[in-house]
Amino acid sequence: MHVLNRWRSWVWVLPALALLLVFVYYPIVENLRLSLYSWNAFSAHPVFVGLDNYKTAAEDPIFWRALRNNTVFAVTSLVFQVGFSLVLAAVLEEFVHQRLRGILRTIYFIPAVISITVAGILFSFLYNPQIGLLNRALGALGLVSWQHSWLGEPGTAMWSIIAMSQWQSIGYTAILFVVAIQRVPREFYEAARIDGAGRIRSFFAITVPMVREMTTLITILTISGAFLVFNEVMVMTAGGPSNSSQVLGTWLYRNAFLNDDMGYASAIATVIFFITLLIGASQIYLSRRRRIEW
Repeated sequence: MHVLNRWRSWVWVLPALALLLVFVYYPIVENLRLSLYSWNAFSAHPVFVGLDNYKTAAEDPIFWRALRNNTVFAVTSLVFQVGFSLVLAAVLEEFVHQRLRGILRTIYFIPAVISITVAGILFSFLYNPQIGLLNRALGALGLVSWQHSWLGEPGTAMWSIIAMSQWQSIGYTAILFVVAIQRVPREFYEAARIDGAGRIRSFFAITVPMVREMTTLITILTISGAFLVFNEVMVMTAGGPSNSSQVLGTWLYRNAFLNDDMGYASAIATVIFFITLLIGASQIYLSRRRRIEW
């Protein structure tokens, strides 16, 4: 009977395992193999070149600029989507009247349900140097020197995209933190209040440690998402101007489908995979270690 139950469990597991093997793990292995070849979409016989594609990446200044942009994107996202979102969630739960909480949660969450493409187009109008609301507002305030062609200047293009992404994502991560905070037993806060702890001290002593698992999850998703970012950049600048807003995803796309250098694109994809794998594995390891210490 025990053996029969084991086989029944495998019957349920095998379809999901087969889908993972076919649509996840096989493409990863195949991409890693193809990154060792020089080939394009019309190559009948790819030519084995070993690590030449990775050498090309190491010597490509645009690749390093894209990697730097992804890193800046990740650090900024950690500050706002993890740090600021946690503070915002705590403020909603502790300082806002209960009648207003639902309304504010809805307001903060609305940007998350807007399509990235739509949000990118909206912000492109917002950043327009002639008719954009941002420059008009700066002009009305007398800050004419602060006006820019936000998506047309190398110094501001990437930061403008990052700002749009944070606007869209902060509400979503804040709601996740709200859910985590609501699961913290209220007795902890009552005990802290009896001991004389204020709300700020309770935040650092109770809220932050008790939402650690949610923080780890959001951190992994945020950093991985920062290195996988694509749509925002393609919609708003397509990597320009002068490749100043290139990220790894857009540089991969350009080499694969515009330059038709599939081998180099596969190498970039492999780099992205190992970066996100390393980040996710590190976060999970540190989370488990902290849990054991806790």
